[in-house]
Amino acid sequence: MSVADFIVILLAGIGAGTINTVVGSGSLITFPTLVALGYTPLVANVSNNIGLVPGSLSGAYGYRRELAGQRPRLKKLIPASAAGALAGSTLLLVLPSDVFDSVVIVLIVVALTLVVLQPTISKRMTARRQLRAVEGVEPHRDVTPALMAVVAGAGIYGGYFGAAQGIILIAMLGIFLDDTLQRLNGCKNVLALTVNAVASVVFVLTTEVNWAVVGTIAIGSTIGGQVGAKVGRKLDPRLLRTIIVLVGISALVRLLTR
Repeated sequence: MSVADFIVILLAGIGAGTINTVVGSGSLITFPTLVALGYTPLVANVSNNIGLVPGSLSGAYGYRRELAGQRPRLKKLIPASAAGALAGSTLLLVLPSDVFDSVVIVLIVVALTLVVLQPTISKRMTARRQLRAVEGVEPHRDVTPALMAVVAGAGIYGGYFGAAQGIILIAMLGIFLDDTLQRLNGCKNVLALTVNAVASVVFVLTTEVNWAVVGTIAIGSTIGGQVGAKVGRKLDPRLLRTIIVLVGISALVRLLTR
């Protein structure tokens, strides 16, 4: 790895760690960066996933205040995320690599669509909570089997290709649970950490990993996790989404012209 590549990947890791903590979809920064630097999509995906684990841990720790009182909820949802991640990461390894090369284009389009729709999703979540408060409806904060199933589904997606899994999780949590967005975001960070950690164990034990990339992203994402936790609420989400979309589009162009 050249010094220039190290700096680019480090900065991408910082950006991904920050964005993952605030809204999710940070992999749409790091994954396209690695592809642009010449790494194969499969190696880029695996190395990126492992490298983002410390950043996910950093972001979850940064949201520890919002996690207060959520242990019963997480005790039910973490196993669902872990099971999904195991299934998704196994699929990535079992299916031929050229399948991933083709599917990843569709997944990036899906991820970018979710990024664009994220403000609408958040507004609807907030409006529903306000309407229920006006109507005097008791907040629903219990974990249901349906929620566990969709969290497991998000885990399968995240274990296979992690970009935008945070947005998927926050949307699903908002649909099934009545709670503040920041508390749901803290829960999302823990579940995303679970998915990345489980998938990383599978990848380390079974496939090729570029450890130089992993270490560089790990350093950057750890820094970014703290940046996101401390100043993320002050960052303009429109700017973050614009950056994600532009980098994601560049990844699509790169993959389609390979």
